[in-house]
Amino acid sequence: MRASLAGAILVLMLIAAFFAGRFAGSPEPPPPAPLPPASAALETAEQRTIAVFKSARDSVVAITTSARVVDPFTRRAGETPLGSGSGFVWDAAGHVVTNDHVIQRASRATVQLADGRSLEARVVGRAPSHDLAVLRISGRDLPAPLPRPEPGQGALEVGQSVLAIGNPFGLDWTLTTGIVSALERELPGEAGRMIRGLIQTDAAINPGNSGGPLLDARGRLVGVNTAIFSPSGASAGIGFAVPVSTVARVVPQLIETGRYAPPSLGLGFDARINAAVNRQGLAGALVLEVAPGSEAARKGIAPARMARGRLLPGDVVVAADGAPVTALDDLLAEVDRRRAGEAMTLTLSREGRTREVELTLRPGR
Repeated sequence: MRASLAGAILVLMLIAAFFAGRFAGSPEPPPPAPLPPASAALETAEQRTIAVFKSARDSVVAITTSARVVDPFTRRAGETPLGSGSGFVWDAAGHVVTNDHVIQRASRATVQLADGRSLEARVVGRAPSHDLAVLRISGRDLPAPLPRPEPGQGALEVGQSVLAIGNPFGLDWTLTTGIVSALERELPGEAGRMIRGLIQTDAAINPGNSGGPLLDARGRLVGVNTAIFSPSGASAGIGFAVPVSTVARVVPQLIETGRYAPPSLGLGFDARINAAVNRQGLAGALVLEVAPGSEAARKGIAPARMARGRLLPGDVVVAADGAPVTALDDLLAEVDRRRAGEAMTLTLSREGRTREVELTLRPGR
C-alpha cells in the first residue's frame, strides 16, 4: 500500500516538473523570430515586376465595341454591344494599337483609360493579315506611349520573362507573367493565310486580353497579345503575340494610309492556282505575271502561260534569300518581313534548271 502511494506521488511530481519546465531534456522553445518589414519581404524580381506594372498600367486601355443594328420590323436603328478587348497608347497623337478582331464588324468603339475616362475612338486603319488595328482618341493629358526596344535590340530568347497586361473577362488592368515559350509560331489568319512569326508565351492570356501589350522585364513593348490556343476558350498555358518588329512595320503604314501594303517584287501570283499546282507536286511559287519593262522582265523572269488550253509553267520561286519556298505563302511571308528598297535574292526553277536573280522590293500598293 505504501509502495503504491509512493509511486503515485512520484508520478505527480514528474508531471508537475514537466509543465514547470524543470524536467531534464525539455527546455522551453525559443520565441519565434520577428517577421521582416513588408518592404523587405519583397524579392528583387517582385519589386521589378511591380515597378513595370505601375509604369505601364496607365498606357494600357480597355476597349468596348458595339454594332449598329436596324430592327427589320420597326426600321429603328440602335447600338448593340459587340465585344471587348485591350489596347495600348502608341504615340503622343493619341493613336491606340489593338487587334483587328477586337474591332471587326464594329460600328463604334469606346476606349476607357486607367484614370476612369471613357473616350470615343475613331478607326484609323486595319491590317487583318497581321490581326492589327489602330484607333485614335482625342483629349487632354493622354497617357504616355509604351517604350519600345531600339531597332536591333529587341530580339527575344526562349525562356525570357514577359508580362501581359489587359482586361480578361472584363476584369480591368490585370497583370499576368510568364516566359517566352517559343518563337516563330504561326496561326491561321483571315482568308486562310497564315499569321507567321508569332511569339508563344505561357503568360495567361484570356478573352479580353486581345490587343493588350506583352512586355519584357524592363517594361518595353515586345508584342501584342492576339490569341490563345485552347478548346475551352480559356487560357491553357499557350498564348500568342504579334512581335514588336511586325507591329513597328505595320502600324506606321496604318496611321499614314489606313491600310497595310507589304512591299512588292513586281511579280504576279494567284493563291488558288498556286495551291492547285502544289497539290499536283510542283513545289514553290508559280510566277503568273511579269510587268513589261520592269526589273524582273529585264532580268529574264518568265511567267507561266496558257497554250492550247494547258498551263505551261515559267519560272517558279523555290527559295528567297536562301529560305526554302514550298508554297506561295512562304514567299509572301519572306517579303512581308522586309521593307521597300531592300534587295531580295530569288532562286528560280525552270525546266529542271535553277538560277538566282536579285530584285529590289518596291513600295506596295
